[in-house]
Amino acid sequence: MGMDETPEEGHQEVATALNELATGLVRHLLSGRQSMSLTTASTLSRLEQEGTIRLTALAAAEGIAQPSMTALVQRLEDQGLATRVGHPEDGRVRLVAITEAGRELMAERRRTQSARVAGMLAALPEQDVRALGEAMRTALPIVRRMIQAAPQPRISSGESPS
Repeated sequence: MGMDETPEEGHQEVATALNELATGLVRHLLSGRQSMSLTTASTLSRLEQEGTIRLTALAAAEGIAQPSMTALVQRLEDQGLATRVGHPEDGRVRLVAITEAGRELMAERRRTQSARVAGMLAALPEQDVRALGEAMRTALPIVRRMIQAAPQPRISSGESPS
């Protein structure tokens, strides 16, 4: 933050830099032969992290319309990456879960992306890699806290409709 910068301007500068970092890396990682859309990857990742979830809650969390999520889940089912299961307490409710094949695909995707980033780092001078490493050790925990503190759509695994 410069000497005569207001806190708002400082926030704007950090926000712009973070946005450039995120979109630049994501764009690079998703370029080329991408077998999976960002929405598909995000949905599978959420199922992996949060476990079994109602389709309505999944659609809300991913910010897409329910018919779109229904179609996406159907495609994931056809590919063997997700499955629909009955709710333990309420048989009328169907929940969505990631399959073992879905987990394996996500792990493979992470390995591929890490390898691509490692390849990009290999092209940099060692001092740049060290500087970036130090910056990431500082920034990552802060960015994680920022993401956790951000308001998110309420997700229920299907206990009671909220």
